[in-house]
Amino acid sequence: MSSNLFLKKINILFFLCVLVLSASVSFSMEDQEAAILTDAPSVPPPITRSNVAKIIIHLEVKEIQGRLADGVQYTFWTFGGKVPGKFIRIREGDFVEFHLDNHPSNKMPHNIDLHAVTGQGGGAAASLTAPGHSSVFSFKALNPGLYVYHCATAPVGMHVGNGMYGLILVEPKGGLPKVDHEYYVMQGDFYTKGPNGQQGLQPFSMEKAIQEKPEYVVFNGSVGAVTGDKALTAKVGETVRLYIGNGGPNLISSFHVIGEIFDQVWAEGNTNQISHNVQTTLVPAGGSAIVQFQVNVPGTYILVDHSLTRAFNKGALGQLKVTGDEDKLIYSGKVSDEVYLPEGTGIRVVEQRSQAVPAAKTKVERIERGRTVFTTNCMACHQANGEGIPHAFPPLAKSDFLNSDKIRTIKAVTGGLQGKIVINGQEYNGVMPAWTLSDEDVANVLTYIYNSWGNSGKEVTPAEVKSHATKRN
Repeated sequence: MSSNLFLKKINILFFLCVLVLSASVSFSMEDQEAAILTDAPSVPPPITRSNVAKIIIHLEVKEIQGRLADGVQYTFWTFGGKVPGKFIRIREGDFVEFHLDNHPSNKMPHNIDLHAVTGQGGGAAASLTAPGHSSVFSFKALNPGLYVYHCATAPVGMHVGNGMYGLILVEPKGGLPKVDHEYYVMQGDFYTKGPNGQQGLQPFSMEKAIQEKPEYVVFNGSVGAVTGDKALTAKVGETVRLYIGNGGPNLISSFHVIGEIFDQVWAEGNTNQISHNVQTTLVPAGGSAIVQFQVNVPGTYILVDHSLTRAFNKGALGQLKVTGDEDKLIYSGKVSDEVYLPEGTGIRVVEQRSQAVPAAKTKVERIERGRTVFTTNCMACHQANGEGIPHAFPPLAKSDFLNSDKIRTIKAVTGGLQGKIVINGQEYNGVMPAWTLSDEDVANVLTYIYNSWGNSGKEVTPAEVKSHATKRN
């Protein structure tokens, strides 16, 4: 056989291989669709088609300045303009054409590593993109499950620590069970140069990131992002499914909903295996979980990382507000209350790290600084909107207890409260700890409270606090 004939046969075989490969990834226009991408806590609608399709995804990287906590700004690096990144929903077997667009105003190159991708770097090498450029690659969704995606550009810990992560759901061919509500919640740890609560624009601290000592641990990108008017909602009798992710970059999450038991858990995003009746599920950094439960009685259910100082001191706290009729057989609420004081019992004092801050010069400054004190110390119980939690923590909003007597309020904060009190016609009987805050911080937080949520607008000064504070031994 001549060499020319041999080369011709090789070329013909190569051409046939290209045709076969092209045929394997070609789709009619009816089988192509643009992916629906959503911001947390929203989730794209379930996939109802039974066939595979070609999915076109455009995901834009944007470096933006935004709120990390009240008074605290941060430069987030994002997939889609928010943290976490857009929720992506596709079906097992789909062919995905992925476009990563790096906005021209950005300062850094970025890429994407999708844990749902089988291939080099999960797409990272194919998607390294300079500002003002767009990279395109494709993959086939071979494995069903809930997967994390994140930036993998060096230094990877910095890119992820600045918020570059999200979730992609590859629905199994048979789909997932129908539920009434689906929500997207993703945890992340943030490493700011300044301490928790320090005001202003905070830069990323590589030193703290390496030491794995975050100042903030939050759901959906900021303190309070899933609370108050941004809380998740449901009605009694409905089923709720949460798609939980953990962007890290470092901490493992112990995800728990206070007052609920997970009827079903797809641990680590594995849709092939279900656990039942789970109280708390571990979500590794760079991992996920799907939890599902029916809500049986009304209330405000608190989402937490059960490493609890993260929840109550660093921000990993959210809310699910459930409305509807009570069922006293399932949960009675408090039916009696008796005093129980063993020998030696006293009002506990919560230790608080002191911070030297400049004294507020105006009422406006006092309100702004008081907002930070409230977020750090009071919001977990009394809630971001001051409404408290019924039958547990009294409201601060339009509180007759606060507005009628400023001196009594100062004594309550500095000395604590114990026993029955009536606020806005509702009886409460519990213990409020005394906080070892400075006179300046007490004045600031009370001024903030008095000037929020329909309260009287009073100002409290450090001199008034010093004069009327409850004296401790």
